[in-house]
Amino acid sequence: MSAITIGGVEIRPGETKQVQLQMPHLYTDTQMSIPVHVQRGKRVGPTLFVSAAIHGDELNGIDIVGRLIRSRTIKNLRGTLIAVPMVNVYGVLNQSRYLPDRRDLNRCFPGSKKGSLAGRIAHTFLTEIVSKCDYGIDLHTGAIHRSNLPQIRANLDDEQTLAISKAFGLPVMLNADIRDGSLRQAAADLGVKVLLYEAGQALRYDEFSIRAGVKGIINVMREIGMLSQSRSKKGHDIEPFIARQSGWVRAHESGFVHHVSQLGDHVAKDDVLAIIADPYGGELGKLLSPAEGIVIGKQNIPLAQEGEAMYHIAYFKKPDTVAENMEMLQDNLVSGPAPIVY
Repeated sequence: MSAITIGGVEIRPGETKQVQLQMPHLYTDTQMSIPVHVQRGKRVGPTLFVSAAIHGDELNGIDIVGRLIRSRTIKNLRGTLIAVPMVNVYGVLNQSRYLPDRRDLNRCFPGSKKGSLAGRIAHTFLTEIVSKCDYGIDLHTGAIHRSNLPQIRANLDDEQTLAISKAFGLPVMLNADIRDGSLRQAAADLGVKVLLYEAGQALRYDEFSIRAGVKGIINVMREIGMLSQSRSKKGHDIEPFIARQSGWVRAHESGFVHHVSQLGDHVAKDDVLAIIADPYGGELGKLLSPAEGIVIGKQNIPLAQEGEAMYHIAYFKKPDTVAENMEMLQDNLVSGPAPIVY
């Protein structure tokens, strides 16, 4: 294996280095940089990037990356792990999904060296990190005041991507179209297989989602040959189900919300998801499921504006089994080792 260079820093096989990718400084002349952890094994293997906080208010991934790079499990890896705890450092600083120019970084790839701030960051991340990799795992959460059930979104029509998606070990996988300007699209154009892990909500740490994320990444590293296969089969009997269609159920009234269905619930057609009431407590109407499926996302605050997205439902068969597998996954993680304390 030859050395790789990131941000002007050379990393040879067997070395571990932390690199600061320089970004445009703030108007206060405060220097800004993207932190990058590079860990290279002495043996030949694939190169995997794990990125978090492309949206600056999605914090779960930061802790997932921190736990991953401190895990003893990855001490003797083959190939190279490039772990980026914060891509949108500006958004993290401002506790905002967006960049200071109000652009969504995940709609600005592949970017441009001389473009907008978002375009420049996208270009740098793509050329310095993604272009050097074979695989990638991009970590996300729900938006502000919304939670997502742990799930994988990827191009599941691609055989290799499907295999690593299954290896991640979650009961729900969504065959998600690639959006224009997204990291997934730019990576696909370079031949890099990328999984998107969605779990939890913005501006919050969620222990279950974090543990599921760390375990899933390690499972993928085993699947692609970066780590040896585990002797333990615990949790490997979870059979994922693929949802090829999903949709948001929107409020038909403005009012105060009493949630009935929760994340992971199996709902049938016309099941009550929530009840919307007026300020006096009088019922205005019920929010019903349009079809059978699993609740994979929901709004958390008890307020609804007419037309607002309230519940995200993945539509597919055998949802009872998915619900059972989610309980199994949660039991495995809760009974696992205690989280790392810094």
